[in-house]
Amino acid sequence: MSEAVTAGPIATGVLAEKSPGKLVLAVPGTDYRLQLVPVGQVDTGLGDRVSGTIRANAQRVDVISAGGRYIEPVFGRPRRVQGRIIGGDPKTNTLVVLASVPLTVKLMDHQRAGQFAAGQMVSFDIEPGASFEQAT
Repeated sequence: MSEAVTAGPIATGVLAEKSPGKLVLAVPGTDYRLQLVPVGQVDTGLGDRVSGTIRANAQRVDVISAGGRYIEPVFGRPRRVQGRIIGGDPKTNTLVVLASVPLTVKLMDHQRAGQFAAGQMVSFDIEPGASFEQAT
């Protein structure tokens, strides 16, 4: 990865649910309702637009040659992601992947961000605990 993206890309959605330790982000124009762990305070009312960075820990990332962008399941905790690499940072060993929304994913120790290139399509599972940090 030749170019570092240091600030997380912004995902925009509607705050559909909020409780301690959990929020649900409804992605406009889709049926997605992503259950995420809030980082810090989310100062948005239910039904209002919210923007921020989604972060997740990826399991093994595979480069693929066909397929579209998606997050599975459509409702609930994200488990599987497929999308296009739009950036990354070798120093933090992260990739920025555009699925239905942009996600910043931390790679496992045996994979390095430098092994991947912007524009590649990738597919991977993510660990529980994907988070959302509201943009300031």
